[in-house]
Amino acid sequence: MDTIRLGRTNLVVSKNGFGALPVQRVGMEDACRLLRKAYENGINYFDTARAYSDSEEKLGSALSDVREKIIISTKTGATCVEDFWKHLNQSLSLLKTDYIDIYQFHNPAFCPKPGDGTGLYEAMLEAKEKGMIRFIGMTNHRLSVAEEAVRSGLYDTLQFPFSYLASEKEEALVRLCEELDIGFICMKALAGGLITRSDVAYAYLAKFPVAPIWGIQREHELDEFLSYNENPPELTKERLDYIAKERLELIGEFCRGCGYCMPCPADIEINNCARMSLLLRRAPSAGFLTEYWQNEMKKIENCLECGQCAAKCPYGLDTPALLKKNYEDYKTFLQ
Repeated sequence: MDTIRLGRTNLVVSKNGFGALPVQRVGMEDACRLLRKAYENGINYFDTARAYSDSEEKLGSALSDVREKIIISTKTGATCVEDFWKHLNQSLSLLKTDYIDIYQFHNPAFCPKPGDGTGLYEAMLEAKEKGMIRFIGMTNHRLSVAEEAVRSGLYDTLQFPFSYLASEKEEALVRLCEELDIGFICMKALAGGLITRSDVAYAYLAKFPVAPIWGIQREHELDEFLSYNENPPELTKERLDYIAKERLELIGEFCRGCGYCMPCPADIEINNCARMSLLLRRAPSAGFLTEYWQNEMKKIENCLECGQCAAKCPYGLDTPALLKKNYEDYKTFLQ
């Protein structure tokens, strides 16, 4: 299996990392079998998060007996020190381990730093001193926050969306991480489900010093990635032509959830509503079909067509059109 060194951590991880968000939708027995099969076929890197319902519990149940042979990253969405320690202890307990290899701030709206008044980065340092975590990372959807984290020298890894739908700015972020020896963990390599040919996605990412984590929910998906161990896809002319076609068709539909478009004068939660179709298919759908989310999605009917969100989008998306498309799709789930 192809491997990659995660920057200055010197951790060597399988190029086919296991993104454990989708195993929320799989029963415990099937999830454990899937995770175990991944490990037994050479995958040594597993990424999860405290926010992914029972994902950590499933990972711990499946792989605690081989803990020393795998690399685990998980995440905290804590905004205060009290919640930081609560999340960390919960994660350690559910993962059945006494340490986490990479502990990541989960998509914060700012770059936590020493002395910023939150105490979050200081808590990270304390956890590291206690041996509860080995390396400090961040996940983000905002280019500015991600770049600030990389340049700060405070983070060992960055997890950021990257695929063949990426812009030149995102490519530059990958190269910056390479230059500064920061491990780049690649999330949304399939653009949250928009990219349907994993062979093309794999071949494209092979050009870059990134560690992809593939969201895996079904055995046939795992088998597909495992098949690349023996026969890694190459970036042929056919695949390059396919990428060019995909970019024309899809690049206007991929909301990264970065939140630059906010706030909305109609109080629409754009950064989630504009990617609701993806959320429904990549996480347990029941969580997004509640009365709360039905009311949030219904606000799209009140869109002012003011264009503020589209003007602020760093990816040039037609946000109002994307909101309406997601709303129409959402209503089909309620029928």
